[in-house]
Amino acid sequence: MEQIWVQMYEEAKAVMNARKISDYVSCGEVAAAILSGSGKIYTGICVDTCSTLGICAERNAIFNMLTNGENEIKKVLAILPDGTTGAPCGACRELMVQLMPEKYKEVQIMLDYEKEKTITLGELTPEWWI
Repeated sequence: MEQIWVQMYEEAKAVMNARKISDYVSCGEVAAAILSGSGKIYTGICVDTCSTLGICAERNAIFNMLTNGENEIKKVLAILPDGTTGAPCGACRELMVQLMPEKYKEVQIMLDYEKEKTITLGELTPEWWI
């Protein structure tokens, strides 16, 4: 396996910490790592609320990247509650497409860490409205 995927997995796993914050908010069930254009890894966790105020781990990691002055995504990895990896949801895909309309098809997504299966965002979203 490419070493950067191992590092991304380890960094996402390090911030994964499922916990209940209040009767209305839980977080940390899903963790994500984004590899930016500069080669830096940004992490994020999901925040779930009883309303629509929550955020996915992938978007949280992307916002962390944006906060730190970067805007190019190379790779995305999300760890699900059972420890497996999976594809970003539609809202996360939409954000990535809008951030990088000319280059989004090149973004690599880790689908299955154990089987080392990746896919590009372009393969997941071949006929996006943009």
